[in-house]
Amino acid sequence: MPTVHLLDYVAGNVRSLVNAIEKVGYQVEWIKSPADIPNAEKIILPGVGHFGHCLSQFRQAGYVEPILAHIDAGKPFMGICVGLQALFEGSEENPAVPGLGVVQGHLKRFDDSDKAVPHIGWNSANTVGQTSANVSFYGLKSSSKYYYVHSYAVPYVPGQLEAKGWKVATAKYGNEEVVGAICRDNVLATQFHPEKSGAAGLRVLKAFLEGQGETQIIDSTSATETIQGLTRRVIACLDVRANDNGDLVVTKGDQYDVREKDDGVSAGGQVRNLGKPVDMARRYYEQGADEITFLNITSFRNCPVADTPMLEILRRTAETVFVPLTIGGGIRDTVDTDGTKYSALDVATLYFKSGADKVSIGSDAVIAAEEYFKSGNHLTGTTAIEQISAAYGKQAVVVSVDPKRVYVQDPSSTTHHTIPTSVPGPNGEAHCWYQCTTQGGRKSHDFDVHQLVTAVEAMGAGEILLNCIDKDGTNSGFDLELIRDVKASIKIPVISSSGAGNPGHFVQVFEQTTTDAALGAGIFHRGEYTVAQVKEGLLRAGLGVRWFEEGV
Repeated sequence: MPTVHLLDYVAGNVRSLVNAIEKVGYQVEWIKSPADIPNAEKIILPGVGHFGHCLSQFRQAGYVEPILAHIDAGKPFMGICVGLQALFEGSEENPAVPGLGVVQGHLKRFDDSDKAVPHIGWNSANTVGQTSANVSFYGLKSSSKYYYVHSYAVPYVPGQLEAKGWKVATAKYGNEEVVGAICRDNVLATQFHPEKSGAAGLRVLKAFLEGQGETQIIDSTSATETIQGLTRRVIACLDVRANDNGDLVVTKGDQYDVREKDDGVSAGGQVRNLGKPVDMARRYYEQGADEITFLNITSFRNCPVADTPMLEILRRTAETVFVPLTIGGGIRDTVDTDGTKYSALDVATLYFKSGADKVSIGSDAVIAAEEYFKSGNHLTGTTAIEQISAAYGKQAVVVSVDPKRVYVQDPSSTTHHTIPTSVPGPNGEAHCWYQCTTQGGRKSHDFDVHQLVTAVEAMGAGEILLNCIDKDGTNSGFDLELIRDVKASIKIPVISSSGAGNPGHFVQVFEQTTTDAALGAGIFHRGEYTVAQVKEGLLRAGLGVRWFEEGV
């Protein structure tokens, strides 16, 4: 099997890239020191996180000169995400740290006045005007979508990079057009993650590894099926727990109760078993799910941390599912069965190495946010959110929020952030606030969702997974009032969850709020609708979606 060399320096989820490379017929050898570089023919430089941190580590380890010599020698080189950014002269993220200067230009932060930042999701890599008809560079298609996750980008100035001999593919986010990929001679770099971009991304990796800088393509996608720019993300969520026999299964609750009921009344029945996690994740991937989220709702206190069953689920899923994977549950400081202490960062690192792209933090985020406000909005740098986002970038940290409505007659009767509601309370109350809960909704806090999301945004969270206990399992649609209020409170992306019962509810949440993504669980698990059917409904409403591509 032919070989490619991979240089890993705090690159986050490298397992998925290795799986993708192996999928297209190559094996990976690791570059462990600068002395290994002269012996490498093809090199891939991945990376996520902070530009300054990554480039500083890269430079301190002595990799700069050997990599530049590799490129100057005409050997194949590919940069991914921060690997692309490193090729430029510098970034606003850390102006004091220079890039490699292979490409002229500097990165700027996205303008968040009209959109959420980071830019997370499936966007274009538009090569129109860069190649002749039916010819693509490195397998890119303007009709395909690719997975981006970044806060800083190279603004695209028509003709500027081209004048230096570079071919450019672009993405448009809001009113900003940025560089999505560039190539010249032996160098290819992508801002998007090909290993997380399904068959479209695998095609790019394969073309690079086989040296196919220009490829003949047949693109049968019609103009009506392709909407340029960021698509509407549809996420499939799998709640995973041990059933009464000790087997890990996907389950789904009604207002967080996952046991079977008699005539709608909880009777302490068996844990609802809806299928096997790995099999279901692959099924949703093949239906076109844009991301897969695993929420571990079982405690494995008597299991060694390194042997936690969710790690194996992630490893197996990442072998065949090439879209982003999020894992939630248990991302906290812990003591192993042998007395070894693990920080939340240590636990997150185990998940990243097993195939996760993002970790989701729930109850501990509420406790950290309460302390943040008690201390006068002081950041300690010691919370799980701060530590993980500092090491892997804010895009790697999702905060899962479990609020429930508390109705009030008059906003002045509470100190909490209230909103007027079109759904009156049991006594005709016209206002409500959203109370934060922990422990799977079992414990209520004197703390509201507005306080929580603003606090975790300040700590470095990159995304909010916004559940709603009142809507969970009701199939009555998302809580649009809650979503609008949270979106108005923060700049980071929001994933709307809880209540989806049919494709129309997804159309409704995307048309009537500015949510960045929508998540479904029971609607998919029960087989009532597929992810593809949801996307067909979105397309009929004129909303852009990404379609699953079969072959590489």
